[in-house]
This record gives sequence, structure tokens and C-alpha cells, in this order.
Amino acid sequence: MTDVVLASLLRPVAGLKLPDRWLDLTVPRVMGILNVTPDSFSDGGALAAAASRRFKISLDKALAAAESIVLAGADLIDVGGESTRPGAPPISVDEELERVIPVISAIRNYFDVPISVDTSSPAVITAAATAGASMINDVRALQIPGALEAVAATNLAVCLMHMQGQPQSMQDDPYYQDVVAEVCEFLFSRKVCSERAGINGDRICLDPGFGFGKTLSHNYQILARLHEMHALGSPLLVGISRKSMIGSVTGGAPADRLAGSLAAALLAAIAGAQIIRVHDVRHTVDALKVFLVARNAGQAGA
Repeated sequence: MTDVVLASLLRPVAGLKLPDRWLDLTVPRVMGILNVTPDSFSDGGALAAAASRRFKISLDKALAAAESIVLAGADLIDVGGESTRPGAPPISVDEELERVIPVISAIRNYFDVPISVDTSSPAVITAAATAGASMINDVRALQIPGALEAVAATNLAVCLMHMQGQPQSMQDDPYYQDVVAEVCEFLFSRKVCSERAGINGDRICLDPGFGFGKTLSHNYQILARLHEMHALGSPLLVGISRKSMIGSVTGGAPADRLAGSLAAALLAAIAGAQIIRVHDVRHTVDALKVFLVARNAGQAGA
């Protein structure tokens, strides 16, 4: 699947079918991150209601954050109610539903922007579809029992991500003989399973899973060879923003990794990634504008 010659003959897939629209991917799209969690690695707890004894979402804060993401130029918003940072503890389905469903409904009422939901739970998938979500972004690639069937029963798009292990232990000792080949093999197998379950291929995108069960070297091997993954025949989504693979090179806390995150986003876009999942929406949108002008100028002069 990762033969460079084969990959070079394949052009990135041009779009993704969402419930209410066709998402044009002939230009890279920006997915803004909206975490409704107390413990995400970069911004956990930012949307908490100030006066609650346990973590509870402030809908006013969530809507204000969503508005900022939309005004900054995001093409999609990714809502997540369970942290998947290394070592993150799991939460109950009821707690995840309590966190994300009111936020999805509120965003749908106020903004005309596709909503992605970062979840692995069949119950959350079903409820998110009813609340107005457009896409499921699953770090476990629909491997939880019932998840395949839940997405198949909706008209939602889905992103299948590669992760070696589980969030609690994925960084203990990740090992690959050929990380790109093995990630591609896994993603292809999950794509086939999804299609067999009744999820049309035009509803599927794929994510190599930067930072999920991978060493620093593994992450940069994937970034350097990202173009090979077009051989899988699905749009590519990448999430590199503020991750430790940036901090290990540049230093600094997650909020101080803007320059490195932008460099990684541009490298991904050059390799043909079609959806870039980020914290810093405005800066990424501006960087991609420059990239597109340069790309178009190069094509015009060819």
C-alpha cells in the first residue's frame, strides 16, 4: 500500500460526503478544536462552568469558543468530550453525552458549520447524529462493539484513525518494523470493514494518528512520507497541532508551539492532507492562504 510510485500516480480524493453537503477538498480545510473536557493536554477545562462542584460545561463559553473558531475561518468544528491524551482515564458514556450533546445542539442552532464529534461510543454516535453532527472522528476507528453499526445507521461521515494500544498505555513502548506500512495496512483494513458494514467510501476519511502509540521518530517518518497514504484512496485528516512531537523539537508548553504547529500543518498540506485539525485556527488559515497562492501560481506556470 505504501509504494511511492503507486502513490505518486494517485491524486488526493476531491471531497467528503456529509449529511447536508459535499465538502470540497480540492483545497485543504481547517478543522477547529473545541474540547469540552477538564483534562485535554492543551486546553482542558477552559469551558467549565465556574460554579460547579464537578466538571460541567458552560454553554455560553462553548458557543463563544465556537463563534471564535467560525470567525477565524474554520471549515469544521471538532467537539470532544473525552480526553485521549496519553494516560487519560476513561469516562462513562453518560458523562460524555452530558458534555457533548448540548454543545452540538447549540452550535447547530447558531452556526452553519459542519460539526465533527470526537468519540468512540456507539451511544454518543447515535445521539450526536440526532443532535445535528455531520461527522464522527474516532481515534479507535470504529472498533468498539456497535460503533460500525451506529455510523452505518446514520448518514454521518467518519474519520478512522490509527492508534497502537489505548490512551492509557499507548506511549509505553510503541514499536513498528515499518510505521508507514503498518499504519496504512491498519487504515485500509478498517476502511474495508466500514464499507462492508454499509458506510459508503465517499463518507470515509483517514487519519494516521500522530502521537497515538508512536515515538518522535515514528511521527516524523509519517509526516515525511504522508504523500504515500493517498494510495489508500480516501481523504487524509491530520492532527499535529501543539502535540509533543512539536514540543520535543521546539520546546515550550503546548500553548507555545504555534510556529512548529504551523510548519507541520504546511508540510502536511504540501503532502496533500485535506483536513488539518488545529487549535490555532486563524494562524493556520492564514498560512494555508499563502500556501494556496504559491501552489496555484506554480500550477499556472507549469
